[in-house]
Amino acid sequence: MVLKTFGWSFAVTALGLVAAVLFGGWAALGLVAILSIMEISLSFDNAVVNAGILKKMNAFWQKIFLTVGILIAVFGMRLVFPVVIVAVSAKMGPIEAVRLALNDKDKYQQLVTDAHPSIAAFGGMFLLMIFLDFIFEDRDIKWLGWLERPLAKLGKVDMLSVCIALIVLLVSSMTFAKHAHQHGGTHADKAETVLISGLAGLVTYLIVGGLSGFFEDKLEEEEEREHEEEEKAKKEGKSVSAIALSGKAAFFMFLYLEVLDASFSFDGVIGAFAITNDIVLMALGLGIGAMYVRSLTVYLVREGTLDDYVYLEHGAHYAIGALAAILLVTIQYEINEFITGSIGVLLIGFSFWSSVRRNKRLAAEEGAGSDEKAEVSSGV
Repeated sequence: MVLKTFGWSFAVTALGLVAAVLFGGWAALGLVAILSIMEISLSFDNAVVNAGILKKMNAFWQKIFLTVGILIAVFGMRLVFPVVIVAVSAKMGPIEAVRLALNDKDKYQQLVTDAHPSIAAFGGMFLLMIFLDFIFEDRDIKWLGWLERPLAKLGKVDMLSVCIALIVLLVSSMTFAKHAHQHGGTHADKAETVLISGLAGLVTYLIVGGLSGFFEDKLEEEEEREHEEEEKAKKEGKSVSAIALSGKAAFFMFLYLEVLDASFSFDGVIGAFAITNDIVLMALGLGIGAMYVRSLTVYLVREGTLDDYVYLEHGAHYAIGALAAILLVTIQYEINEFITGSIGVLLIGFSFWSSVRRNKRLAAEEGAGSDEKAEVSSGV
């Protein structure tokens, strides 16, 4: 099972490391390995959230996610995206940006750094909306009940997530403008760019999430009709699989997953520049890491890990909230990539530990209940 799920990741790792040695020797091998580990640690929460969405899809769309999706993730976000943001921000052609990336790495890194505020605003707002919509929803299973119960009550207010996100964006852009003005106004003109980029992130979330939700809702009637057939099949002793999203609903859910992955990739791409400004090594390292995130996503779905460890999804969404806040803060302040990665890993680790404790407690209660029944039956 492990080899089947992670086979492609192992193969890509081997090829990537060999390519690194051929390209830049053993020093390049070390850099690619570090970049791969960094990408996996930063994106583990991505895999958990992806798994929660992917398990709703049928086998065909899960395969599309692993094939077409990985091409978008590796080549689109880890290779093309750094070039595109430089081309757009520096107002140059993509070919010229590639030449700059290969021939003048210091200038290329500077251009990416200059483009960071708009990238952080877009990604931060998209991830913030995911987090807000999660914590304001009333769920049967609550991890941090003392916090989630009152937030679920607040969530009954219409458009609360959007209002809070817009307030956060306004504060971020105004703070950025004030900070730039105090430091000579060199980036004062970018305050407007931050605002527009943040709005673009918000609108992207609403469009993609809204369309996927719309088509998902349209399937409810069909699911209700099929429910009766499932009940029949159960009575007859036939195996029944859960209804999976297909068609337009799965397509828009796939788009949502890709945009989500793109937003998660921002911190990895930007963080990679702290390790190397060589675009080839960056693409190799981040590409290998992206493969493992994809494989881990499928593993979580196939093993039913999210069903066994019910708080994992909560931990991942809290990690998303932390990452959104970090991205917005990095518009004007620098935060070490180790801190960014560690927060996500710690939150998910804590949620996993909480899930294990919950499972043990339930097992103990079930065992105690069985003993009581046995005593009653023996007494009778």
